[in-house]
Amino acid sequence: MITDEINKLKKKGEEISEKVKEAKELPSKIKISDERLEELKSRIDYYLMRLPNILHESVPIGKDANDNVVVKHWGEKPSFDFELKPHGELLQELGLANFEKASEVSGHGFYYLLGDIARLELALVNFAVDFLAEKGFTLIEPPLMLRRKPYEGVTDLKDFETMMYKVEDEDLFLIATSEHPIAAMLMNGSFDEKQLPMKFAGYSPCFRKELGSHSIDTRGIFRVHHFNKVEQFVFCRPEDSWKWHEELLKNGEEIFQKLKIPYRVVNICTGDIGAVAAKKYDIEAWFPRENLYREVISCSNCTSYQAARLNIKYKKGEEKEFVHTLNSTAVATSRALRAIVENYQQKDGTIKVPAVLQKYIGKKVIGKKE
Repeated sequence: MITDEINKLKKKGEEISEKVKEAKELPSKIKISDERLEELKSRIDYYLMRLPNILHESVPIGKDANDNVVVKHWGEKPSFDFELKPHGELLQELGLANFEKASEVSGHGFYYLLGDIARLELALVNFAVDFLAEKGFTLIEPPLMLRRKPYEGVTDLKDFETMMYKVEDEDLFLIATSEHPIAAMLMNGSFDEKQLPMKFAGYSPCFRKELGSHSIDTRGIFRVHHFNKVEQFVFCRPEDSWKWHEELLKNGEEIFQKLKIPYRVVNICTGDIGAVAAKKYDIEAWFPRENLYREVISCSNCTSYQAARLNIKYKKGEEKEFVHTLNSTAVATSRALRAIVENYQQKDGTIKVPAVLQKYIGKKVIGKKE
């Protein structure tokens, strides 16, 4: 050390001025080195945080959504002897929604739901929550805002520009799905292997900038800035995550089977999967007015990707390993409502209520003129 060198020079009666000068310069040199180290660490972290997950071997190779692979169809498509009305137009005619006023006070991509359609949305939420409770999921209502650091742990960072709403002058973002705060709930946590799996049914509003322009409906509730959703989320051991991926998909299928809405299951290809998931299924419901399938459920195995970024581990013997995280929609209410309005629309303009929801709303039909 330089202080030892100075002491030795003193004992010998030699000149120490150069060493003293060198000692005085050390703090500034250390500061410069620390700043450089921090800069390099930030650059490394920048690139590490942008690396995508390692994809499972069963993910189909493709460029975009056109290369996704259909793996299953379920249900008989309904037939109609009348022309279906756009769901937004029908809801407004029945006095069950107001899109013009929502657009005036909030902007395009928002809506008012009124009366029985609002009750039907609550019925969907209660149905999904009850369904998951029977399967051992714990209901959770998470915070509706997250700071940037935990958010960087759970999502593709491009989402901050394309999807996320930021609270002005605050380190807070409105959540795009309850998956994100549920994952962040165990950030920097470590727990015993016996506590796994942890299964949560998250209920929350969801806020997203993204608004597709491809929809044929100028008024509607399918692709919007705000909607409510019940989400499945699982923390589990790595060796169990592929089993849980299939289980979460099965739950989503059962929900739409109980609603009696035809659907197909799609294995998302490499060019359409994004950065976070190692494999993703979509469930696409049948929308008869457009004569096509549209996504209503997304089901992902994120393996250890989120856990590594959030530092979530479990004790396996004497060692610690990252958990695996999985998420899947149970019900995104706006999309499910549109599927119901189209598949259950009647010639007289009314809407039948799926049998499984009737006990929650107390009606078999909504939209009747009094």
